[in-house]
Order: sequence, then C-alpha cells, then structure tokens
Amino acid sequence: MSATEKPTRASSSLGEVLSVNQLERLANHKYSASGVSVLEPILQPYWRWLVEQIPLWWAPNALTLAGLVINGLTTAILMIYCPDSRQPAPSWCYFLCALGLFIYQTLDAIDGKQARRTNSSSPLGELFDHGCDALSIVFVFIGTVMTVQLGTFPFLYFFTCISTLFLYYMAHWQTFCSGTLQFGFFDVTEAQIGVILAYLLSGFFGPSIWEVQIPYTGFETKLIPVAVSVTAGLVKIYDYFGIILMRGGVGKNGSTIAGTSVLSPSFPIGIWMIAAVWVWLNSPTKILENHPVLFAMTFGMVSSKLSNKLVVSHMSRSEMEIMDSCLVGPLLLVLNQYLRLTDDYVAMWLCFLFCTVDLLRYAINVCTAICNYMNIHCFSIQPVPSKASSSSTSHRNGGDVAHLSSEHSTH
Repeated sequence: MSATEKPTRASSSLGEVLSVNQLERLANHKYSASGVSVLEPILQPYWRWLVEQIPLWWAPNALTLAGLVINGLTTAILMIYCPDSRQPAPSWCYFLCALGLFIYQTLDAIDGKQARRTNSSSPLGELFDHGCDALSIVFVFIGTVMTVQLGTFPFLYFFTCISTLFLYYMAHWQTFCSGTLQFGFFDVTEAQIGVILAYLLSGFFGPSIWEVQIPYTGFETKLIPVAVSVTAGLVKIYDYFGIILMRGGVGKNGSTIAGTSVLSPSFPIGIWMIAAVWVWLNSPTKILENHPVLFAMTFGMVSSKLSNKLVVSHMSRSEMEIMDSCLVGPLLLVLNQYLRLTDDYVAMWLCFLFCTVDLLRYAINVCTAICNYMNIHCFSIQPVPSKASSSSTSHRNGGDVAHLSSEHSTH
C-alpha cells in the first residue's frame, strides 16, 4: 500500500482499532485551554530556562514518559514500606517521593515547550500527556495517603480515592462537552506542590507528625490535608457539573463536540463507581481495610483507561462508548463476591493484572495507530521515512498545537 492510500481501519496486532475518520479528526485536533493557576506564572521562568538545557534530540513524549516512570518507581518504593497505608517508612523514602513528583511535574510542564522548540508538535503529544497524567494521578494519590497514613480511616481513604480519580475524569468530561480544558485558580500544579510539601514534612519530622492531635478538636493533623483536598475537589466537581449540565455542550442542541449527549460519559464511570462501592462494602475479607493500596491501584487502572478513552473521544470527536473491556475486571469482582469462586485478595490481584494489561494494550495500540497514520515516531523527533513526504507532512501538521498552544502545560 502506498503512502497516499488510507486503510479503512488503523489497527495493530493487539486488536484495538481507530477508524480512519477518527484518525483524520484527531490529526486535525486543535488544543484549547483557558485559565491560569496561581503558581503557574511563578514557575514559568524556571520551566522556560530548564527546557533550554534539554538536548534538541530528546522527544517531548520521552520527557513525559521519563517523568511518569520516575514518579511510579519512587511511589512503588514507598508501597514496599507502607502496603496498608498505616506503617511509617524511612525518611529517605519520603524525600525520594518528593523528588520523583517534582521531576514528573517539571517534565510534564516542559514537554510542550520542547515540542514547540523542536517543531515536533502533534496531536499525539497532547494525548500522550493526558494519558500519562491519568496514570500519574493514581501514583500521587497512593503516595499521599501512605504519607499521612490514611489507612487508619477506611471511609476517608475510599472517599478520597474515588473523588480524586473521578475529578480527573470530570475535567475531561467537561472538555468533551465544551471543547476547552478549564484550569482553575487552584489546580493540578498547586495540588502537586501540596503533596510535595507533605512528603517533605514526613521526611523531616517523621510521619508521626500526621498523628498529632489538633488542640480542642480531638482530630489528628492528617485530616487537615484530607479536608483541604476533598473540599477543593468537590468544588471543582461542582463547577464541572455546572458547565456540563447548565451550559451544555458546544455541539448541536447542546450536545458534546461529538454530537452526543452530554450525559453519555456518565455511564462507564458510573459502572466503575458502583462496582467500587459494592466491592468495598460487601467484601467478606475487608479488602479495602487490609489491602488499600491494591484496591486503589486496581480501580485506578480502570479509571485511567476510561479517562484515556474519553480524551480520545474528545480529540477525535467520536462517541464515548458505554461499555469497555476494562470494566470486566470490576464486574467480575462483584460476581466473585456472590459466587465465592476465590478469595477476595486473589481476585483483586487478578483484576489488577487484567486491567493493567488492558490499559497498556490500549495505550500502545492507539499510539501505534496514530504514529502509522501521521507518519511520525512516538519517542523520537525524526519523521518516519516516506515515499510521499508531502502527504505525511500534511497529516503531521494538521494538529500542530499538540502539547501546548499557550504558556501552560496540558495537565
């Protein structure tokens, strides 16, 4: 097949597919965002200086992935010492997590600048950035609750987990409706800085600082960051629902940019949420109380996949499907509690492995399909050799605002 011919489907051996129409719309996608958070202007000079130190051959997506891997590895080390989010860890673990998150935040902030600097912007960059953020937020949440030892409050642990992951999904749900990613006065950058400060406090003073009683209240200090984060999250969720339900979408008759109902993304995330509540409340072995990190990782993988699917639907202006393969795992967990086929702990591990493989399979397949269609590499700047360079160049430049079209990053 020549470079000028388009296949009817863009697929890989992994089975997932994107239609040519989806790929065409995705290739012509224009990044749109509004709003600036309070700390972003302060950090911009540092980010502009740092990106100038990055070699020109370093691809933007490679920067994003490097930050994600570092953040994931540092959090995994903390998991070894705090598997149930109750035990203290050595001070160096908290310092390491603070460094890992700072590196992730920095690389995530400069990847778009590197894309513009090297003239390598593409819609794949925006999609890759959001995809890594969807997974990173799981690591950040788990690292935070392990640091403040929130495992001693199972209800707060569960509520904070679900609201945090749901908030990220909501951010892209309203983007799917409005066509513009909205940043608030207090947003991702501020939340990440807050988590870094929590790591540093635990490193300097020990995690016991979160068990100090607040005078005249009887509450522990760990409830302060929880109350702040939950309150801020609920306010953001309320704002997002206001955009979705009150303003409606920018499509015909108030529909999404894909022309579908603004409520269509509620179905898959609703199934995810109901399954999470059911598994928590009906577990005979108290799976959340005894294995909170495994619980959060499992349902975090599912929410990451759903968020990625929503971003793809937004960028390709296509329908958000009600069911997805990642929901099979949580639904089987519910079924297992009825049939008692195996222990909850074993079932949760099997679900985690299935959902992780499913997420990676989808991510690899989508990136491969986009790279093949647009004739680019994911982790290198040089374009793929082509006999019809003019045709491939037109695809590649169709969305030449991928990582950033303004001075803040695509969080």
